[in-house]
Amino acid sequence: MNSTSRATTLPLTEEESPAQPRSKSPYITRGTRAFLQVTLALFSAGLATFAQLYCVQPILPVLSHQFDITPAMSSVSLSVSTACMAIGLLITGPISDAVGRKKMMVGALILAGCFTIASSLMTSWTGMLMMRALLGLSLSGVAAVAMTYLSEEMHPGVLAFSMGLYISGNSIGGMSGRLLTGVITDIASWRIAILSIGCCALAAAVMFAKILPASRHFRPVALKPKALFINFRLHFRDKGLPLLFIIGFLVMGAFVTLFNYIGYRLLNAPYSMSQATVGLISIVYLAGSWSSPKAGALSARFGRGPVFLSCAGLMLTGVLLTLFPTVWLILPGLLMFTGGFFAAHSIASSWIGIRARRAKGQASSMYLFCYYGGSSIAGTSGGIFWKLYGWPGVAAFIAVLLCLALFVGYKLMRRLQPVT
Repeated sequence: MNSTSRATTLPLTEEESPAQPRSKSPYITRGTRAFLQVTLALFSAGLATFAQLYCVQPILPVLSHQFDITPAMSSVSLSVSTACMAIGLLITGPISDAVGRKKMMVGALILAGCFTIASSLMTSWTGMLMMRALLGLSLSGVAAVAMTYLSEEMHPGVLAFSMGLYISGNSIGGMSGRLLTGVITDIASWRIAILSIGCCALAAAVMFAKILPASRHFRPVALKPKALFINFRLHFRDKGLPLLFIIGFLVMGAFVTLFNYIGYRLLNAPYSMSQATVGLISIVYLAGSWSSPKAGALSARFGRGPVFLSCAGLMLTGVLLTLFPTVWLILPGLLMFTGGFFAAHSIASSWIGIRARRAKGQASSMYLFCYYGGSSIAGTSGGIFWKLYGWPGVAAFIAVLLCLALFVGYKLMRRLQPVT
């Protein structure tokens, strides 16, 4: 069946139709206007996504007091979002394979902004969790689809670099959400802080819709349960993809656990920091905005496997430094840990697009399902270690996760040699 007849049987918008001549245009490369547009658009999408997702993290102690709940229960406000995002990814990824990338992401960003604003108005803990759950479901329409858009539209030679730039937007978004929430909460209230994040996210969604170029290499795939199941099996038969899924679970679980409970430690004696100061700690996320594109460049030179192992080792070193009582060792530890995390995630996520031979949206969704599953499960489980053993228990739990990530990463590197 040629492209003309296919366009007749599958009604598509002009933006997504494979019958359009521009579908044969070359891939986007550095130095072009399209590259700048994609970079800015996805940077803003990543910023909005992760600012909304993690804006509650620095105010978990405030929510504990406001709603009279335990630290572990307070962390559910983040875990429920990441859990629902993980579940939503199994749906939105395959849907984007059928209806297109840009349309899915624009709608998701607008809905997410609305749910964030609604969460600032909730007066009950149940209502708060419901809005945070809907937020996670909405954001699932951005996370996997953005990665797939890049893998389809960017030239393979700049894909790792482009993925790193996108993830740097994620890191700055996570930093901005935490920083603004912490500072505004100290000045005004947590409700005003979250409301501000939601309004900024809606503005970012409008800019994203205006400047992101239409898909040129997208090819629609009919939504058939049998096909989804076949592709699911093919992804798990691949030599590398299942190990990448496990890596996503482990590194994200370690990352979220650390930042969920470091605030409790720094707010307590002997540090007794203010809420604004704890929010300012998130400035270490700037390390991720540098390390993620840098990791892409290094992986092109030395191979993804060795660079990933180095990044995971950097995370482990960082968390061990936080065991020391002095702030002047804790802060460099957080910096090393954060830079290592975003670099490791950049490598793993770009590796997914290369390993997946078909249904790339579904493969990205499966990776991120495990990624956010690690955030939900490990992030909440860390509260048990905090309650029983304090920070040493949390640090030990994170160290175990990272040692497992190093083991799986080494196994992945050996399994895929010499093709990495």
